[in-house]
Amino acid sequence: MKKIAIITILLISYLSHSQNFKFGKVSKEELQQEEHPTNSDANAAFLFKKQYINFPFNENDGFTQDIKVHERVKIYNKEGFEWATKKIQLYDENSSKRQKVVNLKAYTYTLVNGKVKKTKLKSESVFEKKTNQYWRTKTFTMPGLLEGCIIEYEYIIKSPFLSIDDLVLQEEIPINKLEFDVITPEYFNYNKLVNPKSSFIPKITEKTQNRNEIITTSSRSGFYVPKTKTSTSKFTFLENVVSIYMDNLPALIKEPFTVNLNSYKTKIAFEYAYYQGPDRAIKNYATSWNKVAENIYKNDDFGGELKKDKYFKEVIDNLIIETKSDSEKLNLIFHYVQNNIKWNDFVGVLSSKGLKSAFLDKVGNVADVNLMLVAMLRYAGLNANPVLVSTKANGAPLFPTQSGFNYVICAVEDTDNVTLLDASNPNTKPNIIPEFVINWKGRLIRENGSSTWIDLNPKNVSKSMILANYHFNEDLSISGKAREVKTNYEALSFRDDNLSSQSIIQKLENKQLDLTISNLEVKNTKSKSKPILNSYEFNIENGPEVIADKLYLSPLLFFNQKENPFIQDTRLYPVDFVFPRSNKITVGFELPEGYIAEFVPEKAMVSFNDGEASFSYLIKQTANKFQLIATLDINKTLILPKDYENFKSFYQLVIDKYNEKIVLKKQ
Repeated sequence: MKKIAIITILLISYLSHSQNFKFGKVSKEELQQEEHPTNSDANAAFLFKKQYINFPFNENDGFTQDIKVHERVKIYNKEGFEWATKKIQLYDENSSKRQKVVNLKAYTYTLVNGKVKKTKLKSESVFEKKTNQYWRTKTFTMPGLLEGCIIEYEYIIKSPFLSIDDLVLQEEIPINKLEFDVITPEYFNYNKLVNPKSSFIPKITEKTQNRNEIITTSSRSGFYVPKTKTSTSKFTFLENVVSIYMDNLPALIKEPFTVNLNSYKTKIAFEYAYYQGPDRAIKNYATSWNKVAENIYKNDDFGGELKKDKYFKEVIDNLIIETKSDSEKLNLIFHYVQNNIKWNDFVGVLSSKGLKSAFLDKVGNVADVNLMLVAMLRYAGLNANPVLVSTKANGAPLFPTQSGFNYVICAVEDTDNVTLLDASNPNTKPNIIPEFVINWKGRLIRENGSSTWIDLNPKNVSKSMILANYHFNEDLSISGKAREVKTNYEALSFRDDNLSSQSIIQKLENKQLDLTISNLEVKNTKSKSKPILNSYEFNIENGPEVIADKLYLSPLLFFNQKENPFIQDTRLYPVDFVFPRSNKITVGFELPEGYIAEFVPEKAMVSFNDGEASFSYLIKQTANKFQLIATLDINKTLILPKDYENFKSFYQLVIDKYNEKIVLKKQ
């Protein structure tokens, strides 16, 4: 086996070095490859991933940034087609603060009758869409896709900014060969940090090199007949070169209950720390989170909007005229914004159109919605403040930066508590904010400009409870009734799904082939202060398993989990349950006539890591009647990789007990 592994590694190394990665030089051998040499499960792979960042100079604009991208991707099957769509995020605030894509060229390569055929990406297949007032997205999907094809594209992002985006060195598919270069003039100095959650440490090399620039100047002389005189001068300076050249980088593997895989990508962040000019004087640009929050608050589209209240005074005065407590005011104003101002799906921390316009139009971005909520609550006398958040999709920034925040919610503080509010989702309620917003911590900014970190993680337990009673028919089929109760995040998830009755029935019936659901009733979908209540009748045609003259019954029927989702031997990332949860199943049933219990599972109570999770299985028999209560509590939402093996064993015990059978025999 060792010899085979060595040969495979040598073969990959040979192929990666013998391949020609010049644009357009795609080989038959690359197209003929049917699966990835080291990851047969990969749907696609980067054969080559190159990024070259440098700072060209011109006399009008000074130093600007060029980001040159060249990527070649092998697509092994139809599931890999998703990698044929490329989305490029571009900053676009105004004409002077705008990134643009130039020199885009892209081809799809296929093998037809033994010859390489290439299909060009046409301009009509390239689209641009404004994401919000500061960002737009350029998207293209490669043409002529077939299983086994190769796509290749290159382009340059022209940027007026000195800040450097994170270098992402890992994707959800393998990278055979990676070449990244960042070349910066000596005047611009950056701190560098590798993502501490990365699964491997990249090999970084650094050096300096000389660079010459020619400056042309013009002057005019003469009074009666002016003449223009042109002269050139050369200035020489050093460039700092950071390079990452690596082969055979592993794919980022998705694991169950990993909420945001992007947080664990291997990447390098660059923080623009300071400028040191030819005169050696230093100007610092590195900042702190407190300063970032302060600058955002000072923005007219943030703190400036919070000072305005004339446009809503009459509405709020009428709304709270008879209220007697702050909690009443909070709920009335929260529900007013939630029901009257619609979120347009755009994120951002600054108002996109002004809160008055959003109020009159009844629509706005997330900042319009939640800053308006803050302003109204403050007007009503509550201690309400905005909270800056980086959503899970935005990741956790490694350095303080304004782009580290892309979302804003509201917090109301009293003596003992902080209540979190997000009115952009019609299904949320106080302290139940959308799951994609729960990303560790948020930065709360008070009216005096001070700021502090606050915990976003839910404290209250979300419950899912099932109460069922069933009986056996003469043919041993099973009929019964069930009632489900869902609270907090379990209820939010149900409401967000917004399934029709038929879809709910289908989802239940998919749990077991011979299961039929009828008379479904769903309550409280619009009453967010109340739990979701579902009730229905069910019939299981085949009933218990019959072997010889004995019956084998899984007493929890279709209500329990059948398989352990944690199947890996080891785990790279924490298990993230997002919120504390309690799942309780209570069933009652009577044995079929003429049968008695030969074997009954034992009760069980087990705890993981001193109560971070616990499970109880209680079964009680009274004559021929049984009651079973199975309760799984997840009290700590984050299970670290070092505890994974023990947690996997704990969870397997849960699954085994869930599916343990009662054995019945004839009297």
